[in-house]
Amino acid sequence: MSFMRHFNIRLTTNIYTVLVHRLLVAMVLFSVTRVLFYVYNVGYFPGITPRSFIRLMWGGLRFDLTAVLYVNLPVILLMVVPAMARFNRGYQRLTLWLFWLINGVALGANVADTVYYRFTLRRTTADVFRQFENETNLVQLTGRFLTDYWYAVLVWLVLVAVLVWWSRRLEAEGPQVKNRPAFYALGLLSLPLIAWLFIGGVRGGFRHSTRPIAISNAAAYVKQAAEVNIVLNTPFAILRTLGKNKIERLRYFGEDVLPSVYSPEHHPADSLSMRRLNVVIIILESFSREFIGALNTQKPGYSGYTPFLDSLIRHSLVFRYSFANGRKSIDALPAVLAGIPSMEVPYVLTPFSNNQIRALGTLLDEKGYHTSFFHGAPNGSMGFDAFVNLAGIKNYYGMTEYGHDQDFDGVWGIWDHKFLDFYARKLSTFPQPFLSVFFSVSSHHPFIIPKEFEGKFKGGDQPILKCIEYTDYSLKQFFGAVVRQPWYKETLFVITADHCSSNVLFPETRTAWGSAAVPVIFFRPDNSLSEYRPEIVQQTDIMPSVLGYLQYNQPFVAFGRNVFSAGNVPFALTWRDEYNYFEDEWMIAFDGKEVKGLYNFANDPMLQSNVMQNQPERVFHMLEKTKAMVQQYNNRMIDNRLVVPPKVKDSDTNN
Repeated sequence: MSFMRHFNIRLTTNIYTVLVHRLLVAMVLFSVTRVLFYVYNVGYFPGITPRSFIRLMWGGLRFDLTAVLYVNLPVILLMVVPAMARFNRGYQRLTLWLFWLINGVALGANVADTVYYRFTLRRTTADVFRQFENETNLVQLTGRFLTDYWYAVLVWLVLVAVLVWWSRRLEAEGPQVKNRPAFYALGLLSLPLIAWLFIGGVRGGFRHSTRPIAISNAAAYVKQAAEVNIVLNTPFAILRTLGKNKIERLRYFGEDVLPSVYSPEHHPADSLSMRRLNVVIIILESFSREFIGALNTQKPGYSGYTPFLDSLIRHSLVFRYSFANGRKSIDALPAVLAGIPSMEVPYVLTPFSNNQIRALGTLLDEKGYHTSFFHGAPNGSMGFDAFVNLAGIKNYYGMTEYGHDQDFDGVWGIWDHKFLDFYARKLSTFPQPFLSVFFSVSSHHPFIIPKEFEGKFKGGDQPILKCIEYTDYSLKQFFGAVVRQPWYKETLFVITADHCSSNVLFPETRTAWGSAAVPVIFFRPDNSLSEYRPEIVQQTDIMPSVLGYLQYNQPFVAFGRNVFSAGNVPFALTWRDEYNYFEDEWMIAFDGKEVKGLYNFANDPMLQSNVMQNQPERVFHMLEKTKAMVQQYNNRMIDNRLVVPPKVKDSDTNN
């Protein structure tokens, strides 16, 4: 009996300590369910060492913190509201029972996914509600699941018992401040601090440049795509995908017909001998095509704001129309490095962002390339570290690696001219051949430039213009530095933008086509790519074009074309409240059910003349292409088919 009394001992303390204690209890049990998830499914995660497992567990704490704070928000509010009633026994019992209920459900979701994972090979997301919404025998299915996996129910009951026992070890006493005016004043003053801590916890950080943590951020801790399911927890996966999963299975075409209309699979000749050239890809923040004079020669008297890029373009392969495949910075890397566009929802925010992919980094790493990514923002900004890791890029350089915080612009990252200088010096230390990607930061709101450059640039009516000129100048300094390096002549340079700026100069930039118009430039120092083509190119063309230029000889998936292959029809597919498909000088608008318009955007830049009634054959052709591309995109996302399946050998089919 004395042992039991000792075992059930309870301590009293202030209510904030009790709250923190309960949240920590939930965090620990979330980690326990992660261990159980891995142990039960260990056969699906080969190659994990004790060291890598510790890294996965460490990464999981970020996602557990977000999930625990979200699901416990009602408990947190009840326990921090500055009211005397908080210390009543009935009130405290209510908060404790509520804590048990919501965390019991959250732990149940983790345990259920431990056994359900083998059926889906991904964490359950919000689409589970839609998946079973039409089941009339849901009760029977649930009963069968609980019966077949009785041991999972038993594990859950043990976890709930631990939750109940451990969370009761501390009880709130008080109030510590007896004076009522002081009690309410201190309580109200504490709320902003609590709110700040809560917001930082659920966002995954406190920096201005930190985007709210998403499913795709889990990739920062893994070696193989499947391992993100260990890092994640199910409540987080569900909460982060509520209202965001708009990718549904489509059946416009039969699966036997679909590839003949459009397929994202590329099958280069395996007899090709690969050219081991270096590849440097530069992605410029908010660099709309309209800012570049050399790409707007049809506008009399307009010289633009990029004199260096203008000079480079005269020796480069450029196109009459070039498009981004997204509207945000987070859309750019999947499009450029993996040939994956963003449609209704940014790819990295979909439940499928951790599907298996074989991006440019992975493919070139397998060929012996050194791979690197440079972004002058605080490490982890935009979740770029997670995606480039999943894309097979081995070396990440951010503000931490730069190491001189005095060059921080105070908002987004290291000034472009400083970070490009760092980039130039680092490139010369890499073994060849290498793939390297640079993402600029300075041409972004609040549109400031370093003090030493004040008055150097003419600027214009829009505040971003002096930033465009500054980054263009920084590029000039970068090329001036690397032109003397021995690797320079053996390099393919690709320059594009992440997306258009919201600051527009010309009215057509607000249209469905103009708001996606960014530069796409291919440059070789020997001037062998000096050409202007009156055709369309898009960001998702970059990966297959780089691979095509290098004469890569293995199959891959990319929703774009190789611009160096004459047999590929130029096209682009973007999303702006509806699908916009571009071919030749035409654009079709399709809302997923019916065609909304056909426009000759070359001759009608403001898209004022809908000629769909006069061009039925063109509408039919472009609609078929659009439907096929969207169906390929949606269904491959859902089925995790973003890689080309290996060929089945004859010996395998005979067994």
